[in-house]
Parts: sequence; structure tokens; C-alpha cells
Amino acid sequence: MQILDKKSTKKAWAKAVIEPAQEFPPTQLPIISGSIPDRLRGTLYRNGAARLERGGVRVGHWFDGDGAILAVKFTDAGASAVYRYVQTTGYQAETTAGKFLYGNYGMTAPGAIWNQWLRPVKHAANTSVLALPDKLLALWEGNHPYALDLETLETHGLDNLGGLDNGLAYSAHPKVDPHTGEIFNFGITPSVNAVLNIYKSDYTGKILQKTKFTLEGFPAIHDFVLAGQYLIFFAPPVRINVIPVLFGVGTYSDSMKWQPELGTEILVFDRETLTLVSRAKTEPWYQWHFANGYVDPSGTVIIDFARYQDFQTNQYLKEIAAGETHTLAETTLTRVQLQPQTGKVTAIETLLDRTCEFPLVPKANVGQASRYTYMSITRPGTDISQEILNAIARFDHKTQTLTEANPGENFYPSEPIPVEDWVLTVVYDGNSHRSEVWIYDCDRLDQEPICKLELPSVIPHSFHGTWKSQ
Repeated sequence: MQILDKKSTKKAWAKAVIEPAQEFPPTQLPIISGSIPDRLRGTLYRNGAARLERGGVRVGHWFDGDGAILAVKFTDAGASAVYRYVQTTGYQAETTAGKFLYGNYGMTAPGAIWNQWLRPVKHAANTSVLALPDKLLALWEGNHPYALDLETLETHGLDNLGGLDNGLAYSAHPKVDPHTGEIFNFGITPSVNAVLNIYKSDYTGKILQKTKFTLEGFPAIHDFVLAGQYLIFFAPPVRINVIPVLFGVGTYSDSMKWQPELGTEILVFDRETLTLVSRAKTEPWYQWHFANGYVDPSGTVIIDFARYQDFQTNQYLKEIAAGETHTLAETTLTRVQLQPQTGKVTAIETLLDRTCEFPLVPKANVGQASRYTYMSITRPGTDISQEILNAIARFDHKTQTLTEANPGENFYPSEPIPVEDWVLTVVYDGNSHRSEVWIYDCDRLDQEPICKLELPSVIPHSFHGTWKSQ
């Protein structure tokens, strides 16, 4: 295990990923400053890679870490939290063995070659969460979700949602229509020509309808867009050589190749029938995450996302697992306009020329126009090749202005979650090596948080979260 010392070139954020996270039982949270808003009632859930080391061996990529869920519950009695690892079969087996046994996104299974064939990829359950009426889903894009208890976070096991037969995967970025409660999602079946599986579920998560569509090659698709009556996928020009992966002798990460000459393919589907409406190509870029999409009064589809010029982001994310980054992976908040019946892009506009990620809109605006987009961002003057995202912000599409929350030196907030009049984020304090929950007034993001709560242990930098009202 790597140890931080005075000679280390690691930044403060690295201390949150070097050691595996420590679980804690339901615990009342002390207030550091301010007060909890009277109307804030519900639960904040977050998921992320919490264990990046076993037996002195580190994982190969940030995406390889075992998932752990944080639940912060707000009631009339105050705030309490619980933090638990998702008890996947792989996590349990490796805990018993005290060492890594499986391959993953950025690592092959250790030991003899037959281990790599038998144990090519472990379900990490580490990417996102979906709160349903009777269960919490821990999401990972390579398999079924794991179902957990909403209160205790006890792991119940893999859940096929009534329709994920034959090993179908369920991605980490479902879209919930705020008006109908319908849930849309997808999963990729690996192959030389991969298959895009699209699902429509009711508000309980039960899959009611699904379809499949054969892609050209095996592109890296992590997220998609719900925009009015359309489901839209952007297949960037990253292609995965699936053969080494399927045999366990190569990793997904190392088998990905940036091929800008292929361009970005746009696939537009009808949300009711799940049939293809149009298919077209545009200029090359890469994206992990979309902020939102909607159809404007003219019938044009508007899509906002964090755009990368190439695939250097994958190398940067690999370096995070080692606690020290060197790769420059810049983004811009970008808007694309396209005609849904043809897929033709009619305009590409840079909304914000600042490196940002995890863009999102309030739940009530998913799939329709939203005045505000929230995101993680870097503080001015940050060397983004050395640091991780260290601030949060809100972009106002009406005034074209950005309001930033600047937590201070060596503070690292997670993806901001807007909840009614507030914004919630889990912050790692690299100065005191502790984690806190901060609550901001959404209209005063550039002022001090209205409440800070102390968590019992350090929460490593997480990927995605959600809010479930009481």
C-alpha cells in the first residue's frame, strides 16, 4: 500500500482513495454549522468505488473499486447516516480470501491463465443508485443491479426487474420521467457487433417493454438522453476489441481504441414503441454524461453534455486509482441541436468553456427544458491534470451565467444533487481527512452552506447519487 508522506507529490484528494473506506452503522450526525432546513425530509443516497486495494495490491482503474452506499436520512429528529459495502458475491469471496480474485474494467484476474478465463469481470456495483418504492438498486453497467434495503442498506442480491433474462445488463444511468413515473434504461451485450438493449419500466422498476438493436462494432456507451418523446444515444468513436475481454486476457480499459475517423453516431428511438426513428453521424467527441435533453417548440431536440475532445479521460481516471494524476482531460459544457426525424445535427455550441463533469438537472425537469444545469467543476487556477473536481456550480441558461460554490483549498465536493430549494453534496476535507454533508441554498450557491454535518468516517470520492423524498 502506498503511504503519504512529506515527500509525496500526491494531492490532498489522494488520501480519500488510498485506504479502503470504513463502513458505519446508522449514526446521528452532529451539526458542524448552520441548521437543517425545516422542509428537507428524505434520503440522499450516493454510490462510489470505496475499496481500491486488497492485500497490498491496488486495482488497475478507479472503476474497479468495490461499491459502497452512503444513505443520509433527514427527519424531524435531525440527520442520520449509514454506510455499507454492497455485498456482491465477488466482494464476499475476495473478503474471505483477503486478496483479489477477479478481473474488472481495468484489471485481469490474478494467477494462472485459467483464472482469467473463469473470473474475467467482477460485478463492482459501484456506479449509481436508483431509489424505487420498495428497494434501492446499486447500479453497474455490466450486469443486473443489486437490490438493497432502503433503510438498512442490507444487500438482498441481484435483481432481474422481471425482464433481465439471459444475463442482460442494466446500465448506471436510468432516466425517470417525472410526470409518468416511467423508467427508461439500457444495457449493452458484448459482441464483435454489440447489442444495445433498451428497457421501459413502470415506477416500481418492473420491466414492461424491451427491444434490442445491433450496433456497428462495440462502441463505448455509458449514458443516454430522454428528450420528450425520444430516447437518444450517442455512440462515440471509441471501439472495444471484445475478444481479449471475453477470454479474460485483456481488460475493457486497455481494449478501447480512440478512432476519431468513425465520427459520433446518433441513434434516435421512439420512447413509446422503442423503435428506431433515425440514425446519423456527426463529428467525433467523447462523453461520459449528459445533463439533459428536451424538444423545443420547433421540434428540434436540444441536448447538453460534458464533451471531451478525445479519450484521454480514461487514462486520467485510471491514474486516480493510484492516487496521483498526470493526464490532461479537459471538457466543455456543450449543447447539440438535432432534427429527430433525420438525426442530423444542426448546431453545436459551447455553453461553458470550463472543465466540468456530472452535469444534471432537477428531477422534475428530466426530459424537458430546465433553466438550470448543476455540475461538478474545477476551481479557477486548478491544474486539472493533477487534481480532481473541487467545486460545484449552477449554469443559468436564461441569463447565460455560472454561479460557483468554492469550498476552499483541499475540499472536494461530490456531484451536486438539487433537492427543491437546496443543493446537497458530500465533501471530502483533505485538510482534516474527514467527510461532511453540506447543504446549500440553490439560489445562493456562491455563499456559505446553510448547514454542514459531520460524517463518522471518510467517504471516498463517489460517482453518482440520488434523492428519495420522505
